[in-house]
Amino acid sequence: MQALLALEDGTLYRGTAFGATGTSCGEVCFNTSMSGYQEVLTDPSYRGQIVAMTYPEIGNYGIHPDDNESAAPQVAGFVIRNLSPIASNWRSRETLEHFLYRHNIIGIQGVDTRALTLKLRTVGALRGVITTEPLTPEEAVARARSFHYLGRDFVKEVTTSAPYTWDENAQESLSPIEKINSLPAYRHRIVAYDFGIKRNILRRLRQHGFQVTVVPAETSAEDVLALKPDGLFLSNGPGDPSELRYVHENLRQLVGKIPIFGICLGHQMLTYALGGRTFKLKFGHRGGNQPVKDLRTGKVAITAQNHGFATDPESFKDTAVVITQINLNDGTCEALAHREFPIFSVQYHPEAAPGPNDAVPFFQEFSEMIATRAPRV
Repeated sequence: MQALLALEDGTLYRGTAFGATGTSCGEVCFNTSMSGYQEVLTDPSYRGQIVAMTYPEIGNYGIHPDDNESAAPQVAGFVIRNLSPIASNWRSRETLEHFLYRHNIIGIQGVDTRALTLKLRTVGALRGVITTEPLTPEEAVARARSFHYLGRDFVKEVTTSAPYTWDENAQESLSPIEKINSLPAYRHRIVAYDFGIKRNILRRLRQHGFQVTVVPAETSAEDVLALKPDGLFLSNGPGDPSELRYVHENLRQLVGKIPIFGICLGHQMLTYALGGRTFKLKFGHRGGNQPVKDLRTGKVAITAQNHGFATDPESFKDTAVVITQINLNDGTCEALAHREFPIFSVQYHPEAAPGPNDAVPFFQEFSEMIATRAPRV
C-alpha cells in the first residue's frame, strides 16, 4: 500500500506503508542511533512526534517485550529507508511490522531519510502527517499545519494514573541476566515523578539500591513529602517544558527540602523550579552519539539523548545554579547543580549507556548525595 509523508512547508515524500493504516500527525524529528529502534518507539518522550531513523536498515533483529521502555509504542508515526524482510535474532518474538500493526502505529518505508534529515537540519523541526488515505497533497499538508505540538501537555497523556511501587513488577521487567544476579539491598526510599518514565531508568535505580515509589505528574509537593522519601527523582517525558506550570510550582516547594536528581525533562523541570528558562532547539538532539564535556573534570562522555528543548544558561547568571556540563557539538547546557542544596540534573539519558557505561555513575552519585545531603558543587 502506498503512503505519503507531507511536511507543513509543502515537502512530500512518497513510500510504502507498513504497520497500521490511516492518517497520523506529529512533529517530525530524526534519530541517529544505529540500533535501539524498539526503545525509540516505546519511549514516552516521543509522544506527539513522527520519528525518522537515519540508519537505513530497520527491523532486522525484530521485537522482544523485555526491550520496551513503556507498555506500548508512543510515537505518532515511524519513517525509515528500508524495512528488513527478516528478523534474525534468537530473542525476537515478532516482527517490527506486526508490532506496529498490533499497536495501530503507521510506518512508511522507502523514504529518502538522508534528504529528510538534511531538510530538518536546515529549516528545523516541522509538523508533518503520514497517511495511507486518498488525500491530495494539499489536503495532507493542511492536516500537517493543523497539528499543535507546542502548547500541548503530552505529559498528562503518558504519566501513571495512580502511584505504584516499582518492585511489585521488578522481576517481570528484569532481563534474564539481571534475574540471575542478586539485586542489592534497599539503601534509600525515593519518590519518582512520572513525566513519561522509561523502564530502564527504573531498573537502574533498583540496581543501585533504591526502593522506588512512582507518582503521577500532578502529585502535590505536600503529598510527596507525606511519603517521607529520602530523595526525589524527576523523570524524562515529552513536550514543551514551559507548559508544565503545575510541575514547576510543586518542585519550587520541594527545593531545599529533599535531595533531587533529574533526567531529561526532569532536568528542564528543575530549570524552571530554580528560576531559569528553556528554549526550543532547531532540530533537537536525538541519538546515541552526543559528546558531553564535564566542565569540572574535563572528561568527555558519549551520551544518548532525546530532547527538543534546552536550558538557557543566561537565565542562571549570578545565581546559585552552576552549569556543570555542555554539549560539544553546539555548546548547549547538558547538566546543572546547585551550590547550596543537594540537587543536580542531566539533560541526557545515563540509563541508555551508549558509551556503554560513561554516564551510569550518576545513579551512584544520587545515592551518595542522599547519604551526605551535600551539594555536588
